[in-house]
Amino acid sequence: MRIKSVDGALGSMLLAATVLLGFFVEQPEFVKIISFYTIFFIAYILICFYQKHNSNSLRYYIVLAVLIRFILVFAFPNLSNDVYRFIWDGRLLVQGFNPFDHLPMYYLENEIGVEGITQELFQAYDEKNFYTVYPPVAQAQFGSACWLFPGSVYWAAVVMKLWLFIFEIGSICLIYKLLVFFKSPVWNTLWYALNPLIIFEIIGNLHFEGAMIFFLLLAVYLLVKNKWQLSAIAFAFSICAKLLTLMFLPFFIKKMGWSKSIRYYLLIGVTCAILFIPIVNADFFANFSESLNLYFQKLEFNASFYYLFRWVGFKIYGYNKIAFIGPVLAGVAGLFILYLAFIRQNKLGKKLDGINWPLLFKYWLFSICAYLFCTTTMHPWYVCLPIAVCVFTHYRFPILWSYLIFWTYINYSYSPYHENLWIVAFEYLILFVWLLKEYLTNEEKVISL
Repeated sequence: MRIKSVDGALGSMLLAATVLLGFFVEQPEFVKIISFYTIFFIAYILICFYQKHNSNSLRYYIVLAVLIRFILVFAFPNLSNDVYRFIWDGRLLVQGFNPFDHLPMYYLENEIGVEGITQELFQAYDEKNFYTVYPPVAQAQFGSACWLFPGSVYWAAVVMKLWLFIFEIGSICLIYKLLVFFKSPVWNTLWYALNPLIIFEIIGNLHFEGAMIFFLLLAVYLLVKNKWQLSAIAFAFSICAKLLTLMFLPFFIKKMGWSKSIRYYLLIGVTCAILFIPIVNADFFANFSESLNLYFQKLEFNASFYYLFRWVGFKIYGYNKIAFIGPVLAGVAGLFILYLAFIRQNKLGKKLDGINWPLLFKYWLFSICAYLFCTTTMHPWYVCLPIAVCVFTHYRFPILWSYLIFWTYINYSYSPYHENLWIVAFEYLILFVWLLKEYLTNEEKVISL
């Protein structure tokens, strides 16, 4: 594997930015964060466009992508405090407590003796008044980390990152294999493999979109290989890592037919039930649904359409109508997804075992983005799934979004914390203009990438 000078220079930029952003910044240091991230992103874009015309270095950059992820396994996730909630849930699991049973404060107020469940750990993470919402695949990773390192937050985080590192290697391999199967340019693998948001949010900041994406890609790969039973099991694991991929299921009905799709869904349902059995009890559904309702009716961050309707609500009613606007927007997103699945998808032709995969990925991309545009809370790591899906389409607006959304880290540099709405407006104005441009350009493109 011969390394050219330009490849060496670009690779050095990526490695330097990785070390600086992964090991030498804290959440309030926005200037450092965006500077190092911008360096990485510029090198990433140059690499992807260079490889479009000269893919001789693809192997080098894939190896580099794996190396960068391995380096970040040992960086503590300083840009996110979610790790402390993961540790909280994991320590409860290891000691025989169901993390879905009670609010975190319950254990402290009632002086329940759980080793490692302390006031210091409680104060370290946000959203303390929420029941946990992390499904069983994520919980298994929390539990395994705390079982191996019950007294160390750092080494437990390393174990969880190692899980995600394995999943990420799997995702990169599956993207490559699927691109080959779809007869698409294999260099498109780099749009995912070297994307800085994917790298820093999944491995760096420890978010379990990595597990969800891996099992989704595995489900697709097994389905194109006509192994639908194994595909259904993999799809269930994706749902049980993060619930988002549930929204993709309706798209199979028209292409697989009612008989086969019902069997596919039943196997997914049975697998999900088996995975949830250890944590389901009389309180689970009430507590879990309460947290989901609070998510749509209380939390606000970096929203797009919701902020516009919130402003209108203030003008008309004089107060925040999130309790009404949040669920309505969620319903609008749901109806749009059903429209894509059952009406718009009629234009999909027969291809690859009855499924026109390039078009299906396009509809998946617009489904997840419709949900994200309508949500009241839009954290940077939520863009990971659109990035993974867009690799198989003509659309690259999620790549642009992966840069713009990182600017929202400016909010954590303010004391006291507040959200910079100018940054939000800047983010979505540029994103929607680029999305519209791509849509008008790509609407007639269907098969080749």
